[in-house]
Amino acid sequence: MMREWATVVAWEKGIATLHSEAKTSCNSCSARKGCGSHALNQLGPKNAHIMTIASPEPLQPGQRIELGIRESSLLGSALLVYMTPLFGLFLVAGLFQMLFHSDLAAACGALLGGIGGFIVAKGVSSVFGHREAFQPIILSVALPPDAIRVENEG
Repeated sequence: MMREWATVVAWEKGIATLHSEAKTSCNSCSARKGCGSHALNQLGPKNAHIMTIASPEPLQPGQRIELGIRESSLLGSALLVYMTPLFGLFLVAGLFQMLFHSDLAAACGALLGGIGGFIVAKGVSSVFGHREAFQPIILSVALPPDAIRVENEG
């Protein structure tokens, strides 16, 4: 099970709105000063995801929860997103090459097949994306931010 922490933004009628930041490997590497990837990563937009998830337990804004998603659904999604356009690219390029006997036609077929593969992947993912196996689940809930008080005697 893949795990990720998210922060509750809002909770209303059993639906929690969560904010999750995507982590990159640049944060764990010690060669930040001489790395071009780290410099480019700092220039780009920060990857933050806003999502909603069903939660029968009331949650407070600022509360942290741990989400989990099955590896099989994650791998299936990656396979669909990457392989469908690639399959379409090769299939239509080969078909255009056989029909028109031209490299230009094969290149146009590859472009059309790749775009068609993306469209097919998007349609299939919208159908399968609502299944329970592809939805994240709440694994654990941290204490609310105001639950811990530190008093200083002095």
